[in-house]
Amino acid sequence: MTTPSVTPQVVKPKSLNCPNCGAPVEMRGFAHTLNVVCPNCLSVLDATSPEFEILQKFQRKERIEPKIPLGTRGKLGDKAFQVIGFQVREVQTGDDSYSWDEYLLFNPYYGFRYLTEYQGHWNFVRVLSALPVETKSVGKPAVEFQGRRYRHFDSLTARTNFILGEFPWQIRVGDCVDDRDFVSSPYMLSAESTPGEVTWSLGEYTPGKQIWGAFQLPGSPPPSYGVFANQPSPYEGKAGSAWSTWLWLNIALLAIALFFSMSSANREVFQNTYLFTPAMKTDAAFVTPTFELTGRTSNVEISVRTDLNNNWAYFNFALINEDTGQDFDFGREVSYYRDSDGSEGSPHDSVIVPRVPSGKYYLRVEPEMESRILQSMSYELTIHRDVPTHAFFWIAGLLLLIPPIFITVRAARFESARWRESDYAPVGPSSGGDD
Repeated sequence: MTTPSVTPQVVKPKSLNCPNCGAPVEMRGFAHTLNVVCPNCLSVLDATSPEFEILQKFQRKERIEPKIPLGTRGKLGDKAFQVIGFQVREVQTGDDSYSWDEYLLFNPYYGFRYLTEYQGHWNFVRVLSALPVETKSVGKPAVEFQGRRYRHFDSLTARTNFILGEFPWQIRVGDCVDDRDFVSSPYMLSAESTPGEVTWSLGEYTPGKQIWGAFQLPGSPPPSYGVFANQPSPYEGKAGSAWSTWLWLNIALLAIALFFSMSSANREVFQNTYLFTPAMKTDAAFVTPTFELTGRTSNVEISVRTDLNNNWAYFNFALINEDTGQDFDFGREVSYYRDSDGSEGSPHDSVIVPRVPSGKYYLRVEPEMESRILQSMSYELTIHRDVPTHAFFWIAGLLLLIPPIFITVRAARFESARWRESDYAPVGPSSGGDD
């Protein structure tokens, strides 16, 4: 036997007239509605009274139009809701004040939800039936809820400045609540306190574009400004990933460096010891015996080891190809001083000549020292062919640092902008931040 499908009956809104101006007033929250605001004169009416008793008349001239019109239907997640109420709340901090919008959403099967909007930042909010557990985080107040820790962001007193639509609680312009906010991006826990009651709610940051799509609103959502308390960081998780990538790339770089070190011949082709006395009037320049550089075109390292002590010396070198006459000219200064405060410089030095073709070579050497000093200098010359060099790898390692440092700095700036708006601002208050 087939059971016929039953289409749920759509309950139409209840419509009455405002006793103040006579305008029709619709109620979409049914028996849940306690107060309703006349859309024409903005008087607050008692929805439980058959005569719609006037509870408060609107005194201000300014009328605020909600960005999402009352009665608009939309689907957030897998549930459909209708906007039935709207209020504007304001916080006064010294000489400054700021306000945000709150939308009351209703579904007869799932109850009430809220949308809040401040400077283009939206949150989808639900009231909690379970209470968070109060705790501490880095010495500051915090709460834990469903395994997640929320850090205290701010404490403030919010005042209702404007209302429109209907509400399942007694509401008046001028109502105040004490509010404490705790954040763990993209969520925010809020505790609203009135005499004898504390209500906890959980908000989830929702992009304006998603809200506009859910309610099929025309145009584009208002742009967001600054960094909101529970706004997800665009760099969240990226800094750790960047540093992990940097580590693996450095391991690969180290492996390549070790391979080049092991594949380099690092062959000694010449070594000898000499004595130089600056007081002698003879020409100090000389050439070494010929030595052979074999293999592929590669570098040559010339090392100088001296017995200098509180003195300096300069060496003019020329590496000359015996067959072609091609030469490589360069010079090196060696100095070493020490006293009671420590030492400066080194009695040893080396230089690498890159890309030297194979062939027979000799080295022309001309040492120099201060002539008035009678001290002689003993020094050893050593020449190696195809030595491993790591300068390129050091440069590559430093360049690899740029992306993770950049991302880390950007992430830190984003978090700094977030907490500048809190009770724990690291610097003076700011109305904006990096995004």
